[in-house]
Amino acid sequence: MKKLFLLLAAIALAATASTEAFGQHPSDRKITSRLEIYDLETGTRVTLKEYPYVVEAPNWTMDGKYLIYNTKGKIHRIEIAAPENDVHIPTAPATNCNNDHVLSFDGKGLAVSSGTEGDWRSKIYVLPLEGGEARLVTPEGPSYLHGWSPDGKTLAYCADRNGNFDVYTIPVEGGEEVRLTDAEGLDDGPEYSPNGEWIWFNSVRSGLMQVWRMKADGTEQTQITLDETRNSWFPHVSPDNQKVIYIAYAKGDVQPGDHPAGKNVEIRIISARQGGEEMTLVKLFGGQGTLNVNSWSPCSRYFAFVSYEYGE
Repeated sequence: MKKLFLLLAAIALAATASTEAFGQHPSDRKITSRLEIYDLETGTRVTLKEYPYVVEAPNWTMDGKYLIYNTKGKIHRIEIAAPENDVHIPTAPATNCNNDHVLSFDGKGLAVSSGTEGDWRSKIYVLPLEGGEARLVTPEGPSYLHGWSPDGKTLAYCADRNGNFDVYTIPVEGGEEVRLTDAEGLDDGPEYSPNGEWIWFNSVRSGLMQVWRMKADGTEQTQITLDETRNSWFPHVSPDNQKVIYIAYAKGDVQPGDHPAGKNVEIRIISARQGGEEMTLVKLFGGQGTLNVNSWSPCSRYFAFVSYEYGE
């Protein structure tokens, strides 16, 4: 991976000709998306590729070779060592994909959240990583995917079923969903730890959005981040189960239950073992789309994210 990161620094940036914006970013502004990689050992960040439109939410494949991201309702795969190799992954009938997509721990499966014709509410689909016909898992929406269990059997997601957004799980093959949280306010971003013991998530139940953790069955719900100056979203556990990164907004800059685009934000890190000291790694202009999904490299040294720049 060290050789790979050195290679990234020498890559010429490639841009695709398009100016169409997508998602919560303003439609009347010129938008540049920078797909970046951060090196924990050196504390440096490298731009893999720039796009003159919105791209979001990179996943890092288990073989370490590719990033998976979404743009304009479609899922793409970019080769890290050769970023000019940037291809669309077919996911029909899930053709309005949002930035909530995950990969299976065995590296073979892709699950996406997508609105479909009819009510256009986000629902969850699974398909092979290389693409193919997507199979519906959650007939009811809205359902926003965030986690796939290490044993490959269960998906975890945020859903509105009773006027309140909570964390649910469902078998990958479909079936009855299980509600894991019932606190007032938004519970979001559920993601399994690599050993399958925990689900990490974010919750607004304390008054600010904070990072929480619970057992995979929903018990022992415990607040992990305690910083009263920030709203903390989307915790992602490293493959070595040692570190957690998340995105943070300044208190007062956003409503606690909102994670908009176009804000000055931070990517922060804490210990996956005991929580404790929260440290800022990156300050950037971003928010929605920057770090919605797990983007750790298999070696737990690097992670990918997206920063943005708005023009006139």
